[in-house]
Amino acid sequence: MRIALVQEASGLEPADNRARVADLTPDGTDLVVFPEAFARDFGEAGSDVSAYAEEPGGPFDAEVTRAASGHVTTVVAGMFEAGPDPERPFNTLLLRGAAEAAYRKIHLYDSFGYRESDRLTAGPTEPVVVQVAGFAVGLMTCYDLRFPELARALVDAGAEVLVVPAAWVAGPRKVDHWRTLVRARAIENTVFVAAAGQPAPRYAGHSLVVDPLGDVLAEAGDGPEVLTATLDRAVLDEARRTNPSLANRRL
Repeated sequence: MRIALVQEASGLEPADNRARVADLTPDGTDLVVFPEAFARDFGEAGSDVSAYAEEPGGPFDAEVTRAASGHVTTVVAGMFEAGPDPERPFNTLLLRGAAEAAYRKIHLYDSFGYRESDRLTAGPTEPVVVQVAGFAVGLMTCYDLRFPELARALVDAGAEVLVVPAAWVAGPRKVDHWRTLVRARAIENTVFVAAAGQPAPRYAGHSLVVDPLGDVLAEAGDGPEVLTATLDRAVLDEARRTNPSLANRRL
């Protein structure tokens, strides 16, 4: 699988963000991953984002679908989705292209001084796994990375690649936490992890692709960048022979 991570910042004007999706989607890939909340940035901490929530099939969905079709690929990108509570939308990943899915963020970012649950609704706890280019791809969002039980649930549902769009807020230790957790989720589950973040200065950047033994295949810096890597099934199979931790589980 040929994968691209688009480490670009989203702005506060949804129309401007939509207009960039197709141009930022590279050719020659099987899966393109944009960051969390690419349809519209969160804004100031605690801001009400409900006015920017869209229904599935809305303008952002249409643009992601158009980009996937035009570049013959599958695209994942984050948006705010209208839900049952009009004041607290879902934080949703759309996947469009060879497959279609929506993942609504389960673990809301009530941490490091933030209260995402004041403005957003948590999604259902069922793991979301889809087939893309011969791999089973599981979807997670940002803070979900700190919860190994979700990654394991995705793997138990068949995931071989974990895709993690994020808006990982910058700050002390945050890049170290990000890199450590991405590599840990790969190693403990013997899966590829592709984690796409928004860039500095507000966010940490450092999008990266990690293989099932924890080797970093590609990593961005903290600025805007499109990162590419190839995921090889032979590497996955060899990792699971070398480290059969999934088969050796007793709990």
